[in-house]
Amino acid sequence: MSKYLFEVGLEELPYKFIPMAIDQLKQGFEKCFSDNNVEYNTVKVMATPRRLAVIVDGLASSQPDVVKVVKGPIAKVAFDEQGNLSKAGEGFANKNGVSKNDLYVEDNYVYAKISIKGKNTKDLLQENVPVIFSKLQGPHFMRWGNNDVKFSRPIRWVLSILDNEEVKIRIIDKDSSNVTNGHRFSTQNIVINNPDEYVSKLRDAKVIVDQDERRNKIIELTNIEADKLNATTKISEDLLEEVTFIVEYPVAVTCDFDTAYLTIPQEVAVTVMETHQRYFALYEKTGVNKGKLINKFVTITNYIGNEFENIKAGNLRVIKARLDDAVFFFNEDTKKPLESYVESLKGMTFQKGMGSVYDKTGRIINLSEKIASALNINKPSIKRTAELCKADLATNLVFEFTELQGFIGADYARVSGEEQGVQDGIREHYFPLNADSETAKSIEGQVVGIADKIDTICAVFAAGKKPTGSSDPLGVRRAALGIIKTILEHNLKLDLSSIIKDAISLLPVKADVQADVEEFFVQRLIIFLNSDYSKNVLEACSGLNIGLNPCKDLNDYVARVKAVSKLSDEKLLENANRVLRILKDEADTNVKESLFAEQAEKDLYKAVQSVNFAGDYDKYLQDLISINSVVTKFFDDVLVMDKDESIKNNRLSLLNTLKNKYIILTDFSKL
Repeated sequence: MSKYLFEVGLEELPYKFIPMAIDQLKQGFEKCFSDNNVEYNTVKVMATPRRLAVIVDGLASSQPDVVKVVKGPIAKVAFDEQGNLSKAGEGFANKNGVSKNDLYVEDNYVYAKISIKGKNTKDLLQENVPVIFSKLQGPHFMRWGNNDVKFSRPIRWVLSILDNEEVKIRIIDKDSSNVTNGHRFSTQNIVINNPDEYVSKLRDAKVIVDQDERRNKIIELTNIEADKLNATTKISEDLLEEVTFIVEYPVAVTCDFDTAYLTIPQEVAVTVMETHQRYFALYEKTGVNKGKLINKFVTITNYIGNEFENIKAGNLRVIKARLDDAVFFFNEDTKKPLESYVESLKGMTFQKGMGSVYDKTGRIINLSEKIASALNINKPSIKRTAELCKADLATNLVFEFTELQGFIGADYARVSGEEQGVQDGIREHYFPLNADSETAKSIEGQVVGIADKIDTICAVFAAGKKPTGSSDPLGVRRAALGIIKTILEHNLKLDLSSIIKDAISLLPVKADVQADVEEFFVQRLIIFLNSDYSKNVLEACSGLNIGLNPCKDLNDYVARVKAVSKLSDEKLLENANRVLRILKDEADTNVKESLFAEQAEKDLYKAVQSVNFAGDYDKYLQDLISINSVVTKFFDDVLVMDKDESIKNNRLSLLNTLKNKYIILTDFSKL
């Protein structure tokens, strides 16, 4: 088995393109080998800002030989009366490269067995690798030189080796060789004799080409620097990925800044460091200030050497300018209390046709009070949180750092002397910030967050802008997921249908979108739970067509899903579906015992009356299973469609009563 190495060296790639290129190259090579029936073990793609590399291990030396049977013309057409090939027969034989002796007749047709020798893998690579590379897609592709072909950045070299032999290919305007280059400030023109020495030779030339190794090295170096200061760091996946793809050889440098900057909200300083400068912020590791930001950070450089003073000075100069702006805005903003900014929201449009942010705040206050009442919670801090939740949008600091809305509002609420619940609620009402982040812990954040998100969702639907496959106006999918997670994680007993109705009624435009919004929530709920439960069960338990509505109580829906997921009784499924099939048309439930003509009717009626839901779906499922034999006996002994109209209708009413017991749990027809 062979090993193939392909590398393209480039000018620095945009970091966001690199993960895309890794996935596309892996898929491209795997598809190529699959389509061409070439065996291989693994395709590993590695990348740095200056190179994209592929190593294929366990690669077969060629395609397997194939014997192919080809069907030709009818025998009497292919041969003349003397048994010689006709013109048609000769044409078929010549086309397929066989002689008369290689042809045979079967079912009155002429066939030929053709042996096709598999192509050499080297030839296949020469044909396909340039094609795979040419299919890479990404944003902001460019042209350079006299080339018509676009790519993310200009190509500087190409390396292509199969075992110990070069595989000559051309990528855009560069011919391949067996030479690569190390770090910009290290060894250049490195000869690679075979793929096995590629990674180690580049490591010697100060390039860690494997992004997983580079990523782990960044974590290790950052933690080492933090440990020196008895500090800790919080490494976000997004920041780690970005840093991983902007360096080839990570070196950690610890820098510090003036402690005066610690007076601004911690989130502001961290955002400056992480989002704007790609630094790893450091925090107190132990003691009473555990978790508090310190005036030091770690930056990962792509530098080779031991002199770091210029690096430290440059980073400090940049971060000082950003933090000076933040301090200025903070001081200016906090000259007046947070509530004084509410009036300024009148000049900020929420959404066309849906009023200002001030109007939205009024709706949030109204909905928050309704939600709190539904939850039997009487806390003035909820209304106060709703009143102030959007106030920070009018401040200078949020204008500069939009991603920190809520966090800045919470800190300004602290400075303004608002109680802790209000501070927490303002910060947390935006939670969860993404699919994986935490939900609000405070009841203020939960209630106001739900009110805010439902108002946004209903406004988008009322404006006729509901999300499609390619658009998600105002992030309503994320908003719906946030509501679902908040309700389920904190076991809130809340009728979303009622709250949606209230939210729609408060909008400045009237639109009949209640059903659409509820269906949207149900679909988001199914998607959210799909990793834990069968989609069939999730859809069956949603049961909008039989009167079940998960929006009435999300926790109740999950409880039903959990119970139905354990269902393995085939007889219950059979009986329930038989009842549903018979009752295509709605029947009443007015059962008259005086019309019972068979003992099986009496037994079923008694059994149905004994099954009642008392809050435990697992027990209720077992109760339904326990009457299976009675239901089966009924169908064995009783003709539902009796000639006597009154008896027939009474039996349908009995089955309808049973049906209503079944559909408390789920729509069995979808299981």
